[in-house]
This record gives sequence, structure tokens and C-alpha cells, in this order.
Amino acid sequence: MGKKALRIVGITSLIVLAGIAVAVWLQSRGPSAPPPAVVKVVDVEAVKAKAEAGDAEAQKTLGECYSNGQGVKPSYAQAAQWYRKAADQGNAGAQAALGELYEAGQGVKRNETEAAKWYRQAAEQGYAPGQFSLAVLYLMGTGVRQDIAEALKWYRQAAEQGHALSQYNLGMRYKDGKGVTQDPVEAYKWLSLAATRGVQSATEVREALQQGMTREQIKEGQSRAAAFAPKKPAPPAQ
Repeated sequence: MGKKALRIVGITSLIVLAGIAVAVWLQSRGPSAPPPAVVKVVDVEAVKAKAEAGDAEAQKTLGECYSNGQGVKPSYAQAAQWYRKAADQGNAGAQAALGELYEAGQGVKRNETEAAKWYRQAAEQGYAPGQFSLAVLYLMGTGVRQDIAEALKWYRQAAEQGHALSQYNLGMRYKDGKGVTQDPVEAYKWLSLAATRGVQSATEVREALQQGMTREQIKEGQSRAAAFAPKKPAPPAQ
């Protein structure tokens, strides 16, 4: 085989491996998130004035403006700066957002350990998106030692608050019996809840799952889903 052919084979292999890595990461994250809510109109100047005066919620909002380019020139570096100010004051949304920047290496040097730190601070305050992101890191062993039980703990806490992608991931775990005892009824419940919150893949998986379930199991799964009431986050430990 000539050098040119070897180079093509090598490149093809790298593409395949990259594809596998991306597929594994996407599986841990779950399917695409439900469509976002309509973006609220923000008076950037008013928000900036409050942020500069030390208001944590305004600092988080200003970070979002810089991250999304809403009313200002997009800048992840500026976003990170304002998220950090709010995060240092204990704002859970800002802590999770700062974790995302560290995980992606946007506006800051990529540091998955630092990402896990900020996700954990948000998670321990009961912030569902932070719990979900921390669960993903534990599942993958990224920035933390891999711990499936810990991943499931945080998925469950977020799912019980109504976080759609956590509900989907928990349902998949019950469907496949990974980290938990396989339970099609519990899987049906969580997949149904995720489906009602806009996770299209949850509907497809649930329909396939029910092909192997009895009528009684399906009825019980429907009953559990109907009885679900989102929990309020537990107060942070003192």
C-alpha cells in the first residue's frame, strides 16, 4: 500500500474514532434539549448598572447577554467575568453557566475539574441544570473520578424537579438496567415525563419499550407518570 493510501486510511480511522467519541458524549447528554423559551427583552444598560453595583442576579443576566450577544458584542471572556462575580456571591445559575464555559473552554482555559467544581456548587443548591451537568461528568469520568452511582444520584435529583433531559437519562438507565435494576415500568414513567417536556427521543424509545411490556405494566407506568409532581429543591447544606 502506498503512502497516499496509508494516509487516507489513517485519516479515515481518525474520523471514525472522533465520531465514536462524539456519539458517546451525546449519549451521556441525551438527545437535543426541548426548544428554548422565548428570549426575554433585556435593558442592557439598566442591567449593567445593577451588575456594577454588585447585584448578583444582574451580573448573571449580563453574563448571559455577553454569552448570547444580546444587546452587546458577544464575548465569552466578558461573560465569564460577570458569571464569576455572580457565582462568587452564590448565584446557582451563574455557577452552572461558569461551569459550562470551563467545560467548553469558552472565554476561559478549558478545565474540566474547574467545571465540576462550579457544577457541584450549583447542584448542591438544588439547581437542576447544574445537577444534570454534574451527573454527566460523573457518568463520563470527566473532571471527576467516574462514579455511576453518583451520576444517578444527581440525575434523579434533577429529574424529580422536572428537568427533562435528566428524566430521559434516568428512563434510559431503567430501560437498560445500567446502574439500577432493570425496570420497564419505571423506565416508562420517566420517558413519558421527558416526552411531555419536549424530548422527542423519549417518545420514540417509550414506544419501542412498550412493545415488550404487558398491558398492566403500561397502565402502571402511565399511572406513575400521571402522579408525578416536581419537587422543590432541597435547601443547601449549612
